[in-house]
Amino acid sequence: MTRTFLRTDDLHGLVSDQFGSDRRLAALDRLTGGTKKGVYRLRLDDRTTVMLYVWSAGENYWPPSPTVPDDPFTDASGADLFAAGHAALTAAGVRVPRLMMMDRDGRHLDADIALVEDAGALRLEALLEHDPATAATPLSALGDALRRMHTTYGPHHGKLTAAARGEAPPTRRTEDVIVDRALGHLDAAAARDVRLADAHHRITAHVHHLRSAVTPREEYGLVHGELGPDHVLVTPAGEAVMIDFEGLTYFDVEWDHAWLQMRFGDAYSALRPVDLDPHRLELYRYAQTLSLIEGPLRIADTDFPDRKWMLDLAEWHITRALGRAR
Repeated sequence: MTRTFLRTDDLHGLVSDQFGSDRRLAALDRLTGGTKKGVYRLRLDDRTTVMLYVWSAGENYWPPSPTVPDDPFTDASGADLFAAGHAALTAAGVRVPRLMMMDRDGRHLDADIALVEDAGALRLEALLEHDPATAATPLSALGDALRRMHTTYGPHHGKLTAAARGEAPPTRRTEDVIVDRALGHLDAAAARDVRLADAHHRITAHVHHLRSAVTPREEYGLVHGELGPDHVLVTPAGEAVMIDFEGLTYFDVEWDHAWLQMRFGDAYSALRPVDLDPHRLELYRYAQTLSLIEGPLRIADTDFPDRKWMLDLAEWHITRALGRAR
């Protein structure tokens, strides 16, 4: 598809409406790296900045794919999910960008949009790489936030918006949802890579082996869904500001910690995690490995601008998946 991104002329009315007719939009920067929504930094003529989130087909690079109906991490994007996640995290005492305005009625653009506080451009990922000593304060703050999230419990697992729409609670166990999700990712990835096709039976058996060790549990905390240090901004005061939380859901907290262990590496212990079920954690860790093969291979078939990065990511996880399924 031909993608047309926002220009300054598209936003003069929004800026005037939100900040007054005496304020002007001096520059507009579209941030790279996003795959599901557009993220823009608006620079006003008084040198203040705000962030604009845009949910539209033209900003979403992901092609459709088969999904598990009760998988709460499916289609984790949209203004409704953002609003629900923002409210839930704020209530749990988690630092997120201040919400200034949402428009889901097309008053300003032909898309759902939100204006939020600009919490800066420094990501925890960069601090961990270049200045680990300075990262200690936001790491500690993030650990505090995660414990608040992971001890904020819901009555059942599922997306925050499901109950608001009056949907019936899920009936299946979370680990069974994840097994179906993982095997669906394996099927899709095996159609694109002969190594996975050849190892399909072996990988499937490994998934079921991991599932067999998981015992029943019904305790669901708030989880981000795919929290890495690239999803945490660090303010000049050392605050850890959580972003990209449209996937927020009530689920097993091990799902978050499988991501955290993978993405934070040696810094993970500084988060001081809650107690975890090691068997559930191991199943979820392997399921995420399969997800990080299928997703990158699928998006690499589109016009996503950094195709090589996605293919390299998939290759790394293919090696992991094959090596662990023996």
